[in-house]
Amino acid sequence: MIVCFDIGGTAIKGAVATTAEDIQTFPRKPTPLNDFDAFVATLAEVVSDAGGTPDCIAISIAGVIDPDTSKAVVANIPCIHGRTLQSDLESALGLPVFIANDADCFVLAEAGIGAARGHRIVFGVILGTGVGGGLVIDGKLINSTGGFAGEWGHGPIQKTEAGTPPVRIPRFQCGCGQIGCIDAICSARGLEKLHFELHRETQTSEEIIAAWQAADKTAARTIDVYLDIIADPLALVVNVTGTTSVPVGGGLSNVPALISEIDIAVRRRILRKFDRPLVVPAACRVEPGLIGAALFGLGALADKTES
Repeated sequence: MIVCFDIGGTAIKGAVATTAEDIQTFPRKPTPLNDFDAFVATLAEVVSDAGGTPDCIAISIAGVIDPDTSKAVVANIPCIHGRTLQSDLESALGLPVFIANDADCFVLAEAGIGAARGHRIVFGVILGTGVGGGLVIDGKLINSTGGFAGEWGHGPIQKTEAGTPPVRIPRFQCGCGQIGCIDAICSARGLEKLHFELHRETQTSEEIIAAWQAADKTAARTIDVYLDIIADPLALVVNVTGTTSVPVGGGLSNVPALISEIDIAVRRRILRKFDRPLVVPAACRVEPGLIGAALFGLGALADKTES
């Protein structure tokens, strides 16, 4: 038995798991943002409700564990940002703790029991407020000890024009500090900025996509440019990793027609040709963070037992 958590800047979701399919969730709790003792107490409360001593705690966080320093980089939860979080929590809770990025947990869930089940190499993509990703090979995360692998959203877009006919690609400021990142133009907010840049219209991503699906020519132009921009770097990731499945999560994944168009555009650009969809909507629609954390914790326990 393990206790797993999916921790974001608003809420802490907790659960007890014995397998990835057997997860019993607890009510959400507000995330203490500025008080580490309160943060630990919230986790400890869930652990005490587990009905026994768990073998470990597995955590999905919206951040990264720096593999060089073991410190957490979690900008939206100040009380854990900069801490050696794994060792600090192990000392405070008296249990083994395993921590992974939320996008990594997402792709673990999809590779384990979701849309990419049965595939040896899986690159999972997040298209939502931000653009993220993670890589699983043979059921194991590349980032098993922390790290930045899979963060394809924070590379610069190389091409300067996109769409038919071509239009100059705007270079938006990214939250990571760089300019021209994939994240800055291919996220939901990026799609909105792209639409405004092209048409001087302020619309939400939901409105743009709805108009596109209703055959609106202005929205269709935006989506045409968007697809041309996003397909190149994603095709490069597929070529480099050899992935045979790219499950997509995040808010934009809720539009099957958009994911289908991304799939077609990517498959046109890659070396290995697939006669089936490659880029597909995620299948774990409910609590993928908890499922991924459970798989991560169970895998870590198995590795410790083998060693």
